Amino acid sequence: MTRRALRPADLAGEHGLSTQAVRNYEDAGILPPAERSPAGYRQYSAVHAQALRAFLALRPGYGHQTAAAIMHAAHRRDDENLFRLIDRAHADLLRERDTLDEVAAALDALATVPAPDDGRPEGVTIGALAHQLGMHPASLRKWEKAGILRPDRDRVTGHRVYPPGAVRDAKMARHLRRGGYLLPQIKLFVDQLRVAGGTADLEHMLHEWRARLRHRSRAMLASGRQLDEYLALLAPAQPA
Repeated sequence: MTRRALRPADLAGEHGLSTQAVRNYEDAGILPPAERSPAGYRQYSAVHAQALRAFLALRPGYGHQTAAAIMHAAHRRDDENLFRLIDRAHADLLRERDTLDEVAAALDALATVPAPDDGRPEGVTIGALAHQLGMHPASLRKWEKAGILRPDRDRVTGHRVYPPGAVRDAKMARHLRRGGYLLPQIKLFVDQLRVAGGTADLEHMLHEWRARLRHRSRAMLASGRQLDEYLALLAPAQPA
């Protein structure tokens, strides 16, 4: 018995998508190519329907780009690259979780930084700070322009000198950049570090970050079932 071909509207209706979105996913290679009716209409199958379920399940945890790359690898039966993409995404998530722990620990260790003396400021040079952070000095100048860092100036040479408070801010900014935060968000965070009594807002920020990581981890876990079902449909039939 021949199975009824599925229309774009059939796939779209299950997920509340537009038919154009389904066609776009096929054009982008996220769905395998559809057969065409004699009149030229797209004809999808249960394989396409499961491919769409798998992609939409993958996207919240892995992001659109990686989810699409996983589907491309699945269509090619490229298991090596498919599992490498999955493993890399989990490793990246673990690194971000470690970064969050570093930020939380740094926040707990914050102490009041004494104001510099009226004389020559004490601190580190831009080159020394960049070396500590594993960055280029140009990035520190960019952070200064964004209002994240406030270095002093040596009265003799005019060179930037980063006192302890600026070093602290730079290290915190480095952690936050590794966590995916944008410069305007980091500026708000660092501004709150400089304001007495601002720790409640900072704790709230860390709480939201941790909740976002939990959501991604759960989404990655949930997507495995849909992807596994799709891979099973693609697997060649085993001999009896």
